[in-house]
Amino acid sequence: MKTIILMIAIMSFGIAYNQKGIETAEIKTSAQCGMCKERLEEKLNYTPGVKFAELNVETAVLTVKFKSDKISKAEILKVINDTGYDADDTKANKEAHENLPKCCQKGGHSKH
Repeated sequence: MKTIILMIAIMSFGIAYNQKGIETAEIKTSAQCGMCKERLEEKLNYTPGVKFAELNVETAVLTVKFKSDKISKAEILKVINDTGYDADDTKANKEAHENLPKCCQKGGHSKH
């Protein structure tokens, strides 16, 4: 019985320790289609310090969980901008935006 209690205590400590410094940000983007979703999620989920990223295509809101001691929200916004998308009040990198497929460029999805 003592072993089970000790294992539960160790697991609880590990879970609590892993959640320390984890923040969640909801970021409004200019993303508009499934390709945008794939591109942003893949880019962010492989960014050091980001634990989870998921885009709601209907609302264009990107939910990002990240380790605040490894990456800041401002750095996350820059990653999004450098991928070609607006993020909150920051504008997309123009060259990256122009290199996106037409359906992913602003207004491009409504043209198809």
